[in-house]
Amino acid sequence: MTRTWTPGSPDDALTAIATTPRLVIALDFDGTASPLVPDPMAARALPEVKTQLERLAALPDTFVSYVSGRSMHDLRIITEHDDESSVALAGSHGAQYWFPGIGASDAPGSTTEEGAREALWAAAQPIVDRFEGVGLEPKTFGMGIHTRRATPEVEKAAFAEIDALVADLYPHWRRRSGHRVLEFSSRVEGKDTAMTVLREHFDATGILFAGDDVTDEDAMRVLEAGDLGVRVGPGESAGTLRVDTPQDMAALLEALATERAARQE
Repeated sequence: MTRTWTPGSPDDALTAIATTPRLVIALDFDGTASPLVPDPMAARALPEVKTQLERLAALPDTFVSYVSGRSMHDLRIITEHDDESSVALAGSHGAQYWFPGIGASDAPGSTTEEGAREALWAAAQPIVDRFEGVGLEPKTFGMGIHTRRATPEVEKAAFAEIDALVADLYPHWRRRSGHRVLEFSSRVEGKDTAMTVLREHFDATGILFAGDDVTDEDAMRVLEAGDLGVRVGPGESAGTLRVDTPQDMAALLEALATERAARQE
């Protein structure tokens, strides 16, 4: 059962993950490191989150990663990521990766049919244009339809038409829904895949994963003994801890960094 973590309160689960020999901190971005904003490309990590991730990344045997549904190109923009960064990235729900000292690579898997993305974007755009507050996000392996500026009634109608379109064109593509977003991808990977890849790449003995949305539960459900799942905000979760906001997530990261640093002295 998920329990709420209160800033400043000691917690056995947080202490356990702070003392694991090789730790990966893997964060969803939107709604976890950054507040949700109307324009998806305007999202940026809270300064206090960035500060604590920098503290953690500087500690021995401690590795930081963002795990997002964003395409790698867009993820690098919103995370203000450059080639000298020590932060690993898992984009497109675990189909794309960037590792320090290695660079970018796609996970092995089937390629998108030639011209399929472009055909879908072209077919979806007129639908999107008819609905106020609805936007289309082109992605490496598909697209996302955002409705953060739309009313619930408009969202329902727009999603219904997009669902019908994709069911007609690419019924085998993976469908995901989240906070005011509907996504379709030709790839089947989820954030559960990212947990496996990050664990193997860093030879992790423990992973702290935090996320706020339905797709993040893919990762929560595959966490192992010695890992820690943190749900940000409301909703059912397989995570152990819950915090209310990205600001509270920053406080949890601060507590983690402080305890891990003290244990390593």
